[in-house]
Amino acid sequence: MDILRFITAGSVDDGKSTLIGRLLYDSKSIMIDQLEAIEKQSKGRGDGEIDLALLTDGLRAEREQGITIDVAYKYFSTPKRKFIIADAPGHIQYTRNMVTGASNANLAIILIDARNGVIEQTRRHSIISSLLNIPHVLVAVNKMDLVANSEDVYNNIVIEYAKVAASLGLKNVRYIPMSAKNGDNIVEKSPAYPWYDGESLLHYLETVELTEDINHTDARFPVQYVIRPQVETLHDYRGYAGKIISGIYKKGDKVTVLPSGTTSVISRIEKDGTDIESAFAPQSVVLHLQDDIDVSRGDVIVLTEKLPKVSNELDALICWMGSTPLQPGNKYLLQINSKVVKAVVKEIEYKLDVNTLEKEEGIETVKLNDIIKAKIKTSTPVPYDSYKMLRVNGGAILIDETSNVTVGACMIQ
Repeated sequence: MDILRFITAGSVDDGKSTLIGRLLYDSKSIMIDQLEAIEKQSKGRGDGEIDLALLTDGLRAEREQGITIDVAYKYFSTPKRKFIIADAPGHIQYTRNMVTGASNANLAIILIDARNGVIEQTRRHSIISSLLNIPHVLVAVNKMDLVANSEDVYNNIVIEYAKVAASLGLKNVRYIPMSAKNGDNIVEKSPAYPWYDGESLLHYLETVELTEDINHTDARFPVQYVIRPQVETLHDYRGYAGKIISGIYKKGDKVTVLPSGTTSVISRIEKDGTDIESAFAPQSVVLHLQDDIDVSRGDVIVLTEKLPKVSNELDALICWMGSTPLQPGNKYLLQINSKVVKAVVKEIEYKLDVNTLEKEEGIETVKLNDIIKAKIKTSTPVPYDSYKMLRVNGGAILIDETSNVTVGACMIQ
């Protein structure tokens, strides 16, 4: 059973947490003790209704303010698919939280309040979804019950958002009118929208195609662990364990180990202790090479016929997550998959306005939640791909070496 990772984003009070709560509630994915707890906490509202947003708004500060501050993760499954939900904050000061939640998402649900239409936060979250190259976007036009389920209101929002999507190059955009509070078009199609001939939210989430999101052309295998048992019965055993993040590997393929550039041939592929003839993303396997060469954790084994870039100078978009400002010359650790190297931010080219995509040059200091284009120099060369082409090998993080805390999310250009 495959896993769909999706993020919800929207302006404050658009109903993100209520939408997820309704999805969990109506799909019967809530434990009895959870239901009893939110029923008890909802009594103070005075309207007799269950506040489904309490299922995701876990921090006390969030519940008191009625907003989402941190990214809340929820897990549920149906007979057709497993799901990991990231409920991202709507406030502009929590841009880093949305980037964190969306960094490995297959799909973004962007909520729009039917009364307000496409607003600044809608554009900002759409821009971030575009920058992060999220494969699928679902526009949930929520609170339709507050505009009398008007087809004209819905159609006008679709037309307006389609212009935004086209300008940003967003892919696979779908639209659903709904009321998260009432449960309309969440798990089941609602008769309140006779003019809507599409599907419910859950049906879409269960059936959206994910296989096309996996790149099976560019083979990339970051080595996570070198297996050398060094026992008499396995004296010559040397295997390279890891997860195939893209592409297909076959026994007999000619491969190159990067960044060294050493070449060899795949002599054996193991999966779950069994020899197989071929393997593909996203399987975890052990590769064996014909030659006894130097391969370490963090090296990338690729097919010789199609190599990634290898360099110690990188251009990257960086979402700054550190409380300490970033300045040119600051030193960090850069991690891309299992490769960790020392790095320095050499130059800040510009800061990107996430509301307008305008570029502000002459930036000397980068603050929390800023998104910038910068040049990074690493102590040793790293193999990478453009984030737009292959985000599983084009995404990286900057780590503060002293505190071991992630301070920047990088999209390598």
